[in-house]
Amino acid sequence: MAGLITDPNMTDPDGFYEDLVSAHRGLSDAESAALNSRLVLLLANHVGDSSVLAAALEAAVNTGSATGR
Repeated sequence: MAGLITDPNMTDPDGFYEDLVSAHRGLSDAESAALNSRLVLLLANHVGDSSVLAAALEAAVNTGSATGR
């Protein structure tokens, strides 16, 4: 499998975002976190390649905070 794709690659990013927000509507913080966890695990399983998943995790950590961790 190729490396991590970080350039825009979604056919309908706005539609996905709307669906994601809708899926969280009405959930408690704990339920929302659990939904996010299930989604991450489902998508990670779909990707399947451990090197791509490691690159995604590293990218998320390094862009997810003001300090860059």
